[in-house]
Amino acid sequence: MAGVYTVAQMNSYIKNMFRQDFVLSRVDVRGEVSNCKYHTSGHIYFTLKDESGTLAAVMFAGQAKNLSFRLENGMKVVVSGRIDVYERDGKYQIYVNNITADGIGDLYKKFEELKSYYEEMGYFSNEYKRPIPQYASRIGIVTASTGAAIHDILNIAHRRNPYVSLTLYPALVQGKNAAQSIAQGIRTLDAMNFDVIIVGRGGGSIEDLWAFNEEPVIEAVFNSNTPVISAVGHETDFTITDFVADLRAPTPSAAAELAVSDISVTQSRIEGYMELLNQLMERKLYMYRSQLENKKLKLEHLSPMTILDSRRHQLIQTGQRMENAMNNILLSRKHQLEIYASKLHGLSPLEKLSQGYSYVESIQGKPVNSVKNIDAGDKVKIYFKDGNVDAQVLEVNNGKISDN
Repeated sequence: MAGVYTVAQMNSYIKNMFRQDFVLSRVDVRGEVSNCKYHTSGHIYFTLKDESGTLAAVMFAGQAKNLSFRLENGMKVVVSGRIDVYERDGKYQIYVNNITADGIGDLYKKFEELKSYYEEMGYFSNEYKRPIPQYASRIGIVTASTGAAIHDILNIAHRRNPYVSLTLYPALVQGKNAAQSIAQGIRTLDAMNFDVIIVGRGGGSIEDLWAFNEEPVIEAVFNSNTPVISAVGHETDFTITDFVADLRAPTPSAAAELAVSDISVTQSRIEGYMELLNQLMERKLYMYRSQLENKKLKLEHLSPMTILDSRRHQLIQTGQRMENAMNNILLSRKHQLEIYASKLHGLSPLEKLSQGYSYVESIQGKPVNSVKNIDAGDKVKIYFKDGNVDAQVLEVNNGKISDN
């Protein structure tokens, strides 16, 4: 159909028109940097703005490597480059070759003033920083109910520890009433005695994040009894809340990692402690078993039954020795008795009588063993081995008996 073009044809046509315009091929534009992003490729994407409008801008890595300073949101700059159309999106932007600093933007200047003020007031002092619990079980979150921030926090938290309780206070994080909404969320969760509160949102321009630089939010964070983690924007974004909070996280995902302990690490640590405890218990038990065995042996050695058995054995041995000694003594005495008996037998009067001797006794019953004890005419009794006779002494002769 005549006069009908494709989107690609139209974008290409417009692009050619831009390129044919000599003014747009080399132009200098003054504005304030906003929504600045450094890509991993080295390209810099940002927006130039003033009080009336915005202009998309890109500086490719080849030119960006020659930039003598880091481009930040809020900076006022003069950029040199060409205006051209990005055909795929049908949008025009300035392709920047050079950037010159042109002072500090209004919001950036206001940010620095607020930062200096609160720093002088002591709001950033470490003495007011509360430690973040290592094992938080109840975590409050102040952010928008939609958007990447809450999803990132939920995903990271549930992955690290599915048992942690997460409570969201859906707040406005951008716009006219955002500061009051965020502050109310912090106060509400603080009254609920959570272990820690995460306050934040995803990345954006300095205007998008400005609510986190306002007094209601600053005061709510500073006066909170619950430790607060600030997670506003990307790693390169900073707000006053970041400095006042007890801990600053570079991103909402990082805030979840800082607030929620990794249960797998905790479980591994517990398992390690249990293994070590078991080893120590085994060593202790082995030591106590050895000590118990030694005590048992000592107790058995010192027990009354053992002592009694030992005394009984000693008594038996002593009795045996006494019996042996008695038998030896009796045997010796018996032997001596036999000797004495033999001697006595040899000395026995009866034995002498049986050998032909006799025994003379006076009438009074006294033995007459000498002629001095008898006189002639005395009556005596003479004993023989087989009897006795009464006799009268006829004569007493003094003198020894001859061996003949």
